[in-house]
This record gives sequence, structure tokens and C-alpha cells, in this order.
Amino acid sequence: SFTMNTYLFVYDLMQFCGHSWIFTNMIIRFMSFGKDSLADTFYSIGLVMRSCQLLSVLEILHILLGIDKSRLFPRFLQITERIIVLFVVINSQEEVQGKYIVCVLFFLWNLLDVVRYTYNMLARTGTYYLPLTWLNFSLGIPLYPLSVLAKAFAICVSLPYFESFGTYSIKLPFPFAFSIYFPYVLKMYLLVLFVGMYFIIQNLFSERKAHLGTSNIKKKRS
Repeated sequence: SFTMNTYLFVYDLMQFCGHSWIFTNMIIRFMSFGKDSLADTFYSIGLVMRSCQLLSVLEILHILLGIDKSRLFPRFLQITERIIVLFVVINSQEEVQGKYIVCVLFFLWNLLDVVRYTYNMLARTGTYYLPLTWLNFSLGIPLYPLSVLAKAFAICVSLPYFESFGTYSIKLPFPFAFSIYFPYVLKMYLLVLFVGMYFIIQNLFSERKAHLGTSNIKKKRS
């Protein structure tokens, strides 16, 4: 309907503005201050980044309500991965926030999202540009595995701090005699990251085939 399409356009516009601001800010800071800008990336753009990622949770609701035709499981994996790494791993450990890997991770996320939300906005209006369509459905195939490696590296970097500070580790008193050692949880989650990557890459190839087929491109161009 017109109302739902307008709502989705506004949502994509908000995300585009947020990620474009982050992406532009990172580039300008790097050009101005060089490597010195990398260490305080989180402090400069962390608030906007957290806001954009929290807003992305709505995309799961969009799929459940049927107003977005994307597949639920791959999108759910992508969103939860970012939420866990950003809020649980990076946000909770100040020592990790100054690592260069945070800048790399943010750069990959925002590069993908600027392209994706630009494509989505135009698609809501029925406008399709072949180079942008190709970029939207091709860029994630090489960059998503790189982002998974960056997430895994960020988790590995954070492990010593979780071990020394005991963040999120829980030890229940008697009579339960039960404890959760959070570094073990993160190590198990590393396996989930790489298993999930298989399903997401498979979905990316499927979407690329569906949208970049000769017949589909001709329809959109006509």
C-alpha cells in the first residue's frame, strides 16, 4: 500500500542519513588526522552507530509483518551479529573501543549499508539504476566474509578483558552451584558466526541471481 511504501521509504531514508554521516565522518577524519583518527572512531561515531543498529531491529518486524519480502533467517543472523558484537563485545569493554579493528568493522558495515539503503530508497519509488543494482547485490559477496573475520577478530581481542574483568560472567550461589563463564560463551559464538556466514553467503548469491538475471534487468530498465 501507499502508506506502507511511504513508511519504508522514510525508514530507509533515516538509515541512509545515519550511515552516510558515519561513513563521511570516518573518511574526513582519516584524511585530516591519518592513523590518529582510528583510535577514537568509537568515541566519535559510536552513538550514531548504536542508534542505527538498534533501528535495524525493525527490519525483522518488517519481514514478520510481510511488508518486506526478504528472507527472515539470513537477515535475522546479520542483525543479531551486529547487535552482539557492537553492544555486548565493543560497548562493554572500553579497552576494545580504541582498537583499530573497530574502525575496520565500522567501515565495512557502513559501506555495505550506504549502498543497500540507497538502492532500497530508489526501489521504493520504482527507480532502478543498473550500476547501483549490480553493486547492491554484488558488494556483499566479498565484503561480508571480511566483516565476519573482523567480528571474529574483535571478539578474540576482547577475550582477555572479559577474562580479567569478569564482565557478564555469572556464578550463582548455593544451592544452585551453577556458573556461566562468558569468555567460553564468546568462543562458542565464534563458531555460530562462521556457520551463519555459510547461510548468509548462500542467500546473497541467491538474491544476486534473482535480481541480476537478464530478464529481471530488462524488466527494471523498461
